[in-house]
Amino acid sequence: MKKIIIAALMAGIMPKMAGAQDIKIKYKGNTATLIVDNSPKYLILPVEESMPEAKVKLDNGLKTDTWMDVRLAQRKSDYHVPFELNEGKRSVVKIENISKDALSLKPGAIRLAYSWDVDNTEFYRPTYHHTPPYGWMNDPNGMFYKDGVYHLCYQYNPYGSKWGNMHWGHAVSKDLVHWKTVEPILARDPMGHIFSGSAVVDKDGTAGYGKDAVVALYTSASDENGQIQCMAYSTDGGYHFTKYEGNPVLRPFDGLKDFRDPKVFWYEPSKKWFMIVSADKEMRFYSSPNLKDWTYVSAFGRGYGAQPNQFECPDFIEMPVEGQPSKTKWVMIVNINPGCLFGGSATEYFVGDFDGEKFTCDTPPSVAKFLDYGKDHYATVCFSNTGNRVLAMAWMSNWQYANITPIKQYRGANTLARELKLYEKDGQYYLASNVAPEVLALRKQEQVLKVGMVENSRVVKDANHSDENAFELQMEVTPSKNGIAGVELYNAKGEKVNIYIDLKAKRVVMDRTQSGLTDFGKKAEPHDIEKAFDAQTIKDGQEMMRKRNAVNYQNDFALGTWAPLNLCQGPRYKVDVWVDKCSIEIFVDGGRISMTNLVFPKKPYTDVRFYAQGAPAKFDNVKIYRLAQ
Repeated sequence: MKKIIIAALMAGIMPKMAGAQDIKIKYKGNTATLIVDNSPKYLILPVEESMPEAKVKLDNGLKTDTWMDVRLAQRKSDYHVPFELNEGKRSVVKIENISKDALSLKPGAIRLAYSWDVDNTEFYRPTYHHTPPYGWMNDPNGMFYKDGVYHLCYQYNPYGSKWGNMHWGHAVSKDLVHWKTVEPILARDPMGHIFSGSAVVDKDGTAGYGKDAVVALYTSASDENGQIQCMAYSTDGGYHFTKYEGNPVLRPFDGLKDFRDPKVFWYEPSKKWFMIVSADKEMRFYSSPNLKDWTYVSAFGRGYGAQPNQFECPDFIEMPVEGQPSKTKWVMIVNINPGCLFGGSATEYFVGDFDGEKFTCDTPPSVAKFLDYGKDHYATVCFSNTGNRVLAMAWMSNWQYANITPIKQYRGANTLARELKLYEKDGQYYLASNVAPEVLALRKQEQVLKVGMVENSRVVKDANHSDENAFELQMEVTPSKNGIAGVELYNAKGEKVNIYIDLKAKRVVMDRTQSGLTDFGKKAEPHDIEKAFDAQTIKDGQEMMRKRNAVNYQNDFALGTWAPLNLCQGPRYKVDVWVDKCSIEIFVDGGRISMTNLVFPKKPYTDVRFYAQGAPAKFDNVKIYRLAQ
């Protein structure tokens, strides 16, 4: 198990506890006040996930003091989270919405510490995917490249492993593979949660903070202020940010409730910055000379793509068409929740032209193109300032069940870094999403499997020797006409994932119904928009759309996902399968099809069964790699 050492982590070994300090507790009304003189660095709070949120605040008597929502333990402790104090000084911490009889307020339940070093306690923590050291993570956002370093920011809750207290967590990497956690760059404040957004390198200093300052645009969200767009800037290369004193820089002109996730880009023909913002069921464009003063330009998207939906987390990129270097198109990435073919959240995109005023899509509103055909691929956004390369990452989960996955020390992982390319097929433009070449450095050991022609099935025992369940299976598959060619990854407990190409149905399928832990999917919670659509569908005498679309649907987690095979050329298909502790990512023909799904096997998948149905199939150039950082 990997060891994680940072300043403060969740429950575990505490090598340096506070010494003589006492915690004095006073009560008044529904508020408990904790006083610590000569404070150590952290107050250690016990969390019980099933409890309602209490409010906790470090009270320094300043306008910037902010209430945080923490599910403080009332009967039992699931894990702990650190809460930063005024180290070396007096600290006053106020807690509201908690009973005086709660476990958290019992002597010794809340503790003091200078630091923690903690071993990972999660069986399902990935071996080679990025995860937060502790707490909750969802959308990647504010991603940029500068001075040889990739900066990955993300929606982060440092006070529990469920959604809340949105900060921008921060990790850095020089190779897109090894990520180092550093201090969050934006913390929740009295204006609201820090929702998703973007960061750009202001090469000409248009915002007034100097050449090459890093400027972040983000959504501040609260019941009091609604969803408003704010700005922050960094003059040290993107490690520390100062929030703009003139925030907010943009409010919705019509009071719209869902108005968030600004993506900023420079449009050279107009010599202006543009911002694309998700506005419920459409995207709105704004322009600015200085990243502070924004003017409405146009809107796109109402009625476009998968239905029903709500637009979120946009990106907008000009890309060359593969094989046609002089031809470029604009690609609008739109993350939708709901909208996934199989329920919950997903990533789709539109291709067209942009003239500095409006985006014109090449396809009619009814056409939906998905960037990934799994159920656990959401909030895809691209790094800025990467030159001619388009590099993206996405969150590996689904809003239907993200809060209840069988993990507690942390929740949320990101996909492998992917390189996006635009290609033309049958007069249409599509995005290919393949693993970035840097990721191949994870390969540590290669084994060639001689499979060849399979008439029924062929089993390779102990093909995967990784105790971490971290391996890559690469092969070229040639199914026979109208036949099925597939592989099953399975373990000693009989848990398995079935991946196959079905030429008759013309689709690629990943079925995880028997993959391991799946029953938590019965507790999945669809979006209200999806619930209303389901109710109407059932009233009309039909099955729920996601049940109708899925393969072998059993619950909102236990199902199979599929992708249309016509995105590829055939008749031979190059299939690349990346397996980690709790995820499988499939790439067919260099990412023309990508499919990302979580899995929770109780033991590593060790064996592989190659099979054919209806007619023989051929498996060439089969290799398996052990993967490790």
